[in-house]
Amino acid sequence: MRPWTVVLTGAGGFIGGATLDALRRTHEPDGRPVRVRAVVRTPPPSDADRAPGVRWVTADLTDPASLHGLFEGADAVVHAASYVGPDEATADAVNRAGTASLMARASAAGVPRLVQLSTVAVYGRGPHRGAAEDELAPAPGSVASRTRLAGEASTLAAGGLVLRAGLVLGAGDRWVVPALADLVRRVPAHWDGGQALLSVVAVEDLARLLTAAALAPRPVTGVYHAGHPAPVRNRDLLAALAEHDLLPPWQPTCRGPTACAGYGPPTDG
Repeated sequence: MRPWTVVLTGAGGFIGGATLDALRRTHEPDGRPVRVRAVVRTPPPSDADRAPGVRWVTADLTDPASLHGLFEGADAVVHAASYVGPDEATADAVNRAGTASLMARASAAGVPRLVQLSTVAVYGRGPHRGAAEDELAPAPGSVASRTRLAGEASTLAAGGLVLRAGLVLGAGDRWVVPALADLVRRVPAHWDGGQALLSVVAVEDLARLLTAAALAPRPVTGVYHAGHPAPVRNRDLLAALAEHDLLPPWQPTCRGPTACAGYGPPTDG
């Protein structure tokens, strides 16, 4: 029996890299090994991991010709590449047009399982509590989330699966923890008294979920949320990150007999 073949975009990124590791540790249910075509935008260094079963492919979502032949004989596509910066032209070229081109070519090649990683940011500003996927109307508030939502349409039209993830945490994160660190420097307090709830997911869990979707016995379609079932209070998340020396420790900074809250060394009030 031939190996199970998965095309993975964004394989050099934070989530894509974790998904590559998960795929390498997994066998298809009937025991066949999984082969991965690991797609990256720039060639990997010459000393990159050359693990058996992984073939590195250089391609660019903004250059449809670079995708030629990528999906032939593939059993699944996991699309984990995206642009999350502020440049509207780049975001549109990668997230909307690039996803449309990728899904069109994968469909033309007859790939049965199409999985796209997206974000709950497509819903815009919250709070969004306890709502199922079909109970929330998308209202993206940024260029990145707006174009990623537009890209979802191509995946869904092709009969694919969209996973909208919450805040993704883990080793290699370059967005969530740095943003929180910047925020506590600017606003050294517990927001909403520390009770505000956040939807989070560990990168390893998200990678396992993407892998399971790619190797499912039958294709899974539609839109689903990807996050831990229990939301996390922001004060608990900040405390956990401080325990790992990723944020400054919480200290009471008193500015009066009752107003005590903040980050940094305690002061007398």
